[in-house]
Amino acid sequence: MEVRPHRVIKRKVTKKIQVGNVSVGGDSLISVQSMTNTLTTDIKGTVNQINSLKEAGADIVRVSCPDEGSTRALKKIIKEVTVPIVADIHFHYKRAIEAADMGASCLRINPGNIGDNKKILEVIKAAKYNNCSMRIGVNAGSLDKNLLEKYKEPCPEALVESAQQNIRLLEDNNFFNFKISVKSSDIFLTVKAYKKLSDICDYPLHLGVTEAGSLFTGSIKSSIGIGQLLMEGIGDTIRVSLSSDPVDEVKAGFEILKSLGIRSRGVNIISCPSCARQAFPVIETVKLLEKRLAHIKKPINLSIIGCVVNGPGEAAQTEIGLTGGGQDNNLLYLSGIPHEKVPSSEIIDKVVKLVEEKTKD
Repeated sequence: MEVRPHRVIKRKVTKKIQVGNVSVGGDSLISVQSMTNTLTTDIKGTVNQINSLKEAGADIVRVSCPDEGSTRALKKIIKEVTVPIVADIHFHYKRAIEAADMGASCLRINPGNIGDNKKILEVIKAAKYNNCSMRIGVNAGSLDKNLLEKYKEPCPEALVESAQQNIRLLEDNNFFNFKISVKSSDIFLTVKAYKKLSDICDYPLHLGVTEAGSLFTGSIKSSIGIGQLLMEGIGDTIRVSLSSDPVDEVKAGFEILKSLGIRSRGVNIISCPSCARQAFPVIETVKLLEKRLAHIKKPINLSIIGCVVNGPGEAAQTEIGLTGGGQDNNLLYLSGIPHEKVPSSEIIDKVVKLVEEKTKD
């Protein structure tokens, strides 16, 4: 049983591009991205992290290529992984050419800081030859000096104008296989910039609040910013940017999509904050269940409610539900129907077993 959201989000239809074997834009799924934080020259460490991100659900992974050693390593890395790799390039056009030649599925660049049109054309030629897409990455922290002089400070208009300038650079060179981002660490600036850009172009948009902060703070900021845009139908791929393990970025990204009924992956636990009415330790139970069920990939909804105030109602909306009852008589529901009474000491094992049975391929 899957409960559908009360509001169906009407998504803006954008152009569709390919990032390796993952389509972005159009009617494609909204993809979840992350980025490695290992040294790219550490091939084994980078491959291990990419595989961990893939296991967590990442559709696309970005890898930084600051020097020639990194782009050389990219070839070996790409052979060892199955997820499409985006090469993160800044300033030096030769790194972009090398990354495309090494097998990158996408180049993350800001064409305006690559150099003159001759260099940009060389990058475009390499991208075309290697069937490599691009992401125009505009960031409030690295705007062109002329735009800062014009607008005095980073603002939505400055980010969008930067994006437009870069779009023209690619279009003038007959390249259309790209997506765009206009990120800032400021939520208001980010949301306004994306809305303005979405109004004037139909290229796929990569959403994110850049440099959002730690796991807790950054997840909240990203949820507000990315969530607002997704609810208005804006966005084709997302990255939650956190000062944390990159796997946390993927988990947070899926939680945002899951909360909006856009994509589901793994166990969705609906639980109460607990109070004096709880018949079992709700908080500890939920923590243990999250840990024990972290390997589940198939979507399933689970409600864990400490008492009968909201328990039966929530259980009616989930595949598996548990409601706390007096005298250790907690009631387990299957698809909203009372199934059996479960002692508090048996809750974890019983629920884990049921979830595993219901999500078995």
